[in-house]
Amino acid sequence: MSDSGSDVKVALSTSSVYPESTAAGFEIASLLGYDGVELMVGIDPLAADVDAVERLRDYHQMPVVSVHAPCLLITQRVWGTDPWVKLERATEAANQLDADLVVVHPPFRWQRSYATRFVEGVRELADRSGVRIAVENMFPWRAPGGGDFKAYRPSWDPTDLDYDHLTLDLSHAATARQDSLELVRRWDDRLAHVHLTDGNGSAKDEHLLPGQGNQRADEVLEELSRRGYAGHVVLEVNTNDADRGGREEALDTALAFARRHLNQVKGAA
Repeated sequence: MSDSGSDVKVALSTSSVYPESTAAGFEIASLLGYDGVELMVGIDPLAADVDAVERLRDYHQMPVVSVHAPCLLITQRVWGTDPWVKLERATEAANQLDADLVVVHPPFRWQRSYATRFVEGVRELADRSGVRIAVENMFPWRAPGGGDFKAYRPSWDPTDLDYDHLTLDLSHAATARQDSLELVRRWDDRLAHVHLTDGNGSAKDEHLLPGQGNQRADEVLEELSRRGYAGHVVLEVNTNDADRGGREEALDTALAFARRHLNQVKGAA
């Protein structure tokens, strides 16, 4: 791996084109010159049909670099309701799509049996499937009357837990009032995956374009390049309010930002 960041793949999360479809995510990623996509399972029915996603991958010649397991509140019934079954199916999808990593959130506190052996179970499933599972940093939910609600177990912050691989989401760090650059340094070799986005620290998980918030996204990318980071950088941003033209412009700008601060020539692999 070069220390220039030139070998890092910059991919587009299919959630970044919402409310457009998974198919639109592949189309836009190909059009703008992304290196691949991250499949957000559950964004629409097609995203949960792995055979259909495989056909999209082959049609657009756009690799799937990672699979985001359906662990959001709005995807709790995608692939059933058993969280271990859902995570196992995510690893199976990754193997079928030739993706090398699955992103998963920590359990919700009400998923008690899942949470009890989550740390050990993630490692066992990763070993069994041959797919890296990178646990994503989340944030405390802020109660309307003030104070925080601890929605995740064992914790929304994976830093001090015994996970082999971690996903850094800059918007989540902003909402948690953390410093993404510091997390890069603290996590060191456990950092396996990055969701490039931004936020200003509000209670809302903003998923701004990188550079629009307080997370020093430019410095994060430059630090990744300096450290010889060997994972993927995935644009996971909110373009809900844009039309197709505005969405493409925003995602093209975000791609240029990533390539510039990773010291990549635009369009390079």
